[in-house]
Amino acid sequence: MKIIGAGLPRTATTTQWLALRRLGLRTYHMKDMMADMRRGVDIWRRAYDGEQVWDEVFDGFDATVDWPGAFHWRELMDHYPDAKILLSVRDGEAWAKSMQDTIVQIYFGDSFMRSVCQARYRIDPDWRAWVDLNIDTCWKGPRGALANTFGERQALIEAMNRWNDEVKATVPADRLIIWQPQDGWEPLCEAVGVPVPDEPLPHAFDTEVFKATITGAAVRAVADWWARNHPEG
Repeated sequence: MKIIGAGLPRTATTTQWLALRRLGLRTYHMKDMMADMRRGVDIWRRAYDGEQVWDEVFDGFDATVDWPGAFHWRELMDHYPDAKILLSVRDGEAWAKSMQDTIVQIYFGDSFMRSVCQARYRIDPDWRAWVDLNIDTCWKGPRGALANTFGERQALIEAMNRWNDEVKATVPADRLIIWQPQDGWEPLCEAVGVPVPDEPLPHAFDTEVFKATITGAAVRAVADWWARNHPEG
């Protein structure tokens, strides 16, 4: 393992994923967890419960960014002592807005996304297990990274600042990379030990993609369940 992402979701973690893959690192992301949700949730639930699953979950990978890997940055830092810790940071106001436009809507508030996600929660056990794990790691105290924020703007910003401060105070300076997209390729390439590519850093503007993916999957799951259980229409 060469890079361990410690940044919270919506801090350009998909951009990191694209960039590190371009640099030749096989990089784990929430996308990999969700590609096989049953196995992914099972293994990360075991991690949350204290089992040392790291060599199993990261078999074939050189780096990890995004959730739920970032939740376990302390354990991963100890397990992979040669890895650099990549803390992605973002302006607090912009980050809180991004969270409220995407992830928060799965769990809080009154939106169509939340309504269909709740419906899927009732009929899809794999989705229910995924949501429950994210509640434990994000929203539920005392271990949740964003516990007691309830998706509110100022509380989110304060939680993000606490999270970032803890990473900065804990990780030795020679292992820590503090990064945001405007920093470009150089800090990532220096950490990995590869030349800077002769191309712009990729940028993933994925708010609408996120909303469409989560909402669309929930609508399809509910429609499929209805068709199976009410064949008469």
